[in-house]
Amino acid sequence: MKRDFREQYGPWALVAGASVGLGAAFARQLAARGLNLVLLARRADALGELAAALTRDHGVQVRTAALDLGGADLLSRVREATEGVPIGLLVYNAAASVIGPFLDQDLAGHLGMLDVNCRAPLILCHEFGRTMAARGRGGILLMSSMAGSQGAPLIATYGATKAWNLVFAEGLWDELKGQGVDVLACRAGATRTPAYEQSQPQAVAPMMEPESVATQALAALGSGPSMVPGWVNRGAAFFMGRLVPRGLAVKIMGAATRKMYPGK
Repeated sequence: MKRDFREQYGPWALVAGASVGLGAAFARQLAARGLNLVLLARRADALGELAAALTRDHGVQVRTAALDLGGADLLSRVREATEGVPIGLLVYNAAASVIGPFLDQDLAGHLGMLDVNCRAPLILCHEFGRTMAARGRGGILLMSSMAGSQGAPLIATYGATKAWNLVFAEGLWDELKGQGVDVLACRAGATRTPAYEQSQPQAVAPMMEPESVATQALAALGSGPSMVPGWVNRGAAFFMGRLVPRGLAVKIMGAATRKMYPGK
């Protein structure tokens, strides 16, 4: 299984948003499968520590690039970081989010979410999807969210960007599967990451661990256009998507978010 995974998605994988949390979990699991890695994130120190650990523990090559995924120079920086490296798997895990009423937030914050959550994965999918299709193999995994399944009050822009990732990945899944490239959107629920914990939710939803989300997402790569990790999340997705009217689903989402972040 390890050999087949590397043959389809190796020899190099790129993980965007890789320094901590879920991105680091993806990096560890890919290194354990024998893939060399290019890791992108803002924090050079965290990237360096992770790269050293992966090389020590798994004997893989690791390149790092500390950069702003929402920056105008993203494509040139990524090309520099991956020069001479055949990327066989792209994992886009990075996300920006702002919690609170839409009109209370600066426009720059909303536009920044579009840059990190939508513009950057589009750029990377176009850049590496072409070379994967030309080789006749590869994979793309985009992290979506349960928040992108319906309108998400107090995180309206974030939820909309995650819906964009879901629909984008599903479209690419059909376009690229005939060219040997597997595409998957992972619709994760609450996950115990540093970013989630730093948001200081007052009412904690059932949470998954990053390693479990990464394990289930990688296992599903190649089996369909999208997946939901965790049986609790799958039950919630079925209930919200199939059993209640859409307007009620939006209200349920809003009530849950207001409970988690009172005063927002």
